[in-house]
Amino acid sequence: MKEFITYFKSKMFLRTVIGMVIILIILSFILSRWLSATTRHDEKIPVPNLDKLTFSEVENILNNLSLEAVVLDSSSFDPNYPKFSVTGQNPMAGDSVKMHRKIYLTINPSGFGLVTIPRIFGKTLRQAEIELKNLGLRIGNSPSYIPDKGKDVVRGIKLGDRSLSEGSKIKKNTLINFILGSGNDEPIDINYIDSIGIDDGN
Repeated sequence: MKEFITYFKSKMFLRTVIGMVIILIILSFILSRWLSATTRHDEKIPVPNLDKLTFSEVENILNNLSLEAVVLDSSSFDPNYPKFSVTGQNPMAGDSVKMHRKIYLTINPSGFGLVTIPRIFGKTLRQAEIELKNLGLRIGNSPSYIPDKGKDVVRGIKLGDRSLSEGSKIKKNTLINFILGSGNDEPIDINYIDSIGIDDGN
């Protein structure tokens, strides 16, 4: 009994108690972190509205919410959005997601891309309009006409004062005008043909 009491008063016992207290503190800390992580794992996070924000702004917001930003291919340039800003997101703003969920973003490029003028010469106005509008070009309301039996058949394209040919590259959203057949083949002054940029065939 005396030895037992002596042990309780010894430095060895004190060190043992201190060691056990430290171990309990460490175990409590680990358990607390584990419980916190387990609880937050099922926590639902509302997705913020990222519309028109830059990618760096989006990253800061999503990192603070434990979400991940993933950029998809850039969309077609939209002049209503700032360059390199978010034009679309998935999941949508307001949706609830779990931690570490990936948020997929569509980014506005720096400007309109280039398109190539296809083989439209000899097609009808309607066919050419559909094809060029699908490429993202704008069709003007000021066509030029030349003597040609094919009424409203496309014989050329003008960009301002410049004539375009098949294979020419211009930016999307560019305004162009057609050169069309008038529906008759009466002779016309060669100077007029030159003025609108049509090859006279020689």
